Amino acid sequence: TVPKKPQRIPELLTRDEVRRILAACQNAKHRMMLELCYGCGLRVTEVCHLRVSDIDSQRYQLRVTQGKGGKDRMVLLPKTLLDRLRDYWRAYRPVTWLFPSALFPDQALHTSAPQKAFTQAKRLARVERVGGIHSLRHAYATHVLEQGLPVHQLQRLLGHRHLQSTMRYLHWLPNQQGGDQCHIDLVAALEVSHD
Repeated sequence: TVPKKPQRIPELLTRDEVRRILAACQNAKHRMMLELCYGCGLRVTEVCHLRVSDIDSQRYQLRVTQGKGGKDRMVLLPKTLLDRLRDYWRAYRPVTWLFPSALFPDQALHTSAPQKAFTQAKRLARVERVGGIHSLRHAYATHVLEQGLPVHQLQRLLGHRHLQSTMRYLHWLPNQQGGDQCHIDLVAALEVSHD
């Protein structure tokens, strides 16, 4: 039998490191993508495949279609991110895909673009931690647990089939009790300045 490959979790980004990375991303389209990875806990493929019609501004939700495992799910869309998405839409006017490819506008942007943007912003922000763009999703998971979100709710938001997948984030928490269950708006807490 082949030994099971150890699952490596990237080093946890602090809130300040996330703020610095987002601030260092000068391209508005790429910054919006990074903010969605962090603010909604999305995988990079899920962000790239968002459609304009996936935004439910009435309910402050975002539909993630065919995420990992072929499952659709709804995630919370904090007011800060909805406002940023509106600004983004007014600037770029995407029609079908929220983040269309520049060369092929009828196609979704390839995942390499936001991955490169994250790597470049991380370097500019002088953040030394190991991990690619997926570390924004890990930061989201840990930061919302710190703010008191119950782990079973996080499981649903992340689209994990098994609770064990979500439970691995608990090891980063100093205490697992959590605080009050206030509405989770991580991006607002960063106070990222937009010029």
